[in-house]
Amino acid sequence: MRLKDKIALVTGAASGFGQGIAERFGREGAQVVVADMNREGAEAVARSIGHGAIAVGGDVSKGPDVQAMVDAAAKAFGGLDIVVNNAGTTHRNGPILDVDEATFDKVYAVNVKSIFWMTKAAVPLLRQQGRGGSIINISSTAGIRPRPGLVWYNGTKGAVNTITQAMAQELAKDNIRVNAICPVMGATALLTDFMGVEDTPENRARFVGTIPLGRMSTPHDIANACVWLGEEQSSFITGVLLPVDGGRTA
Repeated sequence: MRLKDKIALVTGAASGFGQGIAERFGREGAQVVVADMNREGAEAVARSIGHGAIAVGGDVSKGPDVQAMVDAAAKAFGGLDIVVNNAGTTHRNGPILDVDEATFDKVYAVNVKSIFWMTKAAVPLLRQQGRGGSIINISSTAGIRPRPGLVWYNGTKGAVNTITQAMAQELAKDNIRVNAICPVMGATALLTDFMGVEDTPENRARFVGTIPLGRMSTPHDIANACVWLGEEQSSFITGVLLPVDGGRTA
């Protein structure tokens, strides 16, 4: 098992990419904190993983909630090795002027401020342990090759990418690696908002047509990349923006 004896915290883990990551981590031998605003959903995922997984509710845009997630890992499992900042949201694809201030603030709070809070909560523990760690930010191809209609969402993922590279430089002395995974669009609960049109086979085909390998990303794809960035085989990898995108950004 590639993550045996590792302790991992995954946010937004009640569904979509986060669920896939958390479940795969469990199969690879990690103890997993399944964190999500949807506490009931998080508990269901933790049960599916079985022994060695706990559920924690909370809002990643709120500092005390994020601290509680990290504290839960320390209390239940004795520490922390891997953090996956997966929780995210978007505004609906559409004209730049149609996004209101409340929506703008929410997208930046969930996608960017969450990393600020997680850094404040997790890095002191990782430093105290003295064994390094792996922080994995789930970004997007939108931060590398943005699509029109998602301007403010694109901006959050550009921020995530820059933050990732800067954190990697600053935390390297602590052997804390920081990388980002940049998925192309996947069939998650946010798909309709990303497309800005109804989720029909015809509309999907139009977006899939922009992906050279001819399909959307899946939780399995993203989980594969997270396992690699969390295990010792990638111990010399930090500051990388890894597209998992079927060639979209090539």
